[in-house]
Amino acid sequence: MLITFIRSIFLYIIVLIVMRLMGKREIGQLQPFELAISIMIADLASTPMADAGIPLTNGIIPILALLVMHLVISMINIKSIKGREILCGKPSILIYRGRIDEKMLRKERFTVNELEERLRGSNVVNIGDVEYAILETSGQVTVIQKPEKKNVTVEDLELKSEYEGLAYDLVLDGKVMYENLKILKKDYQWLEKQVTKFGIKPEQALIVTLDGKGQIFCQEKMRKEGKK
Repeated sequence: MLITFIRSIFLYIIVLIVMRLMGKREIGQLQPFELAISIMIADLASTPMADAGIPLTNGIIPILALLVMHLVISMINIKSIKGREILCGKPSILIYRGRIDEKMLRKERFTVNELEERLRGSNVVNIGDVEYAILETSGQVTVIQKPEKKNVTVEDLELKSEYEGLAYDLVLDGKVMYENLKILKKDYQWLEKQVTKFGIKPEQALIVTLDGKGQIFCQEKMRKEGKK
């Protein structure tokens, strides 16, 4: 029982490392070859995890082999356009200039109901509002609405907007984010001066952020009962 427990933890760590090395993607954004490798890795890990009589190497070596295969395929995917088309396919236009391409729907084995469902997922209720709908290689549908149906932007109204930039965490749960202070070319003394304006010290803050406009948000950590 203990051996199985330890083996499971070890295999979990190996799979976690391998998946981490494969890169950051959501499940819905995986390419076909990435999804196939992910499924195979899960299957290879489960066999030695369940049967203590199977050597761990029988699971680890194939998993590492799949990692190497993934890296090779990813490199081909980056370097070769033709290789990318073979491995990942090409985007398919399901709606072209406001008209549904029935041939493409049949080719991709898509029903109109499924298309409408994907459009609703993009906050488009009326299929007549769509100029283009593109089925990406990841399986997601990109929707481009007709010009008259698009949301009005600041640029459309000819208004000037200020650049907002990124918001940086300066303190999280009482811990000072020194790396972010370094990026902003600030130091602890500057941070302490800013947080003092809220009547607390940096270490007493739940969160402190600085946005692109230079505005600071600060919230004090909840104090334990009996402490003032």
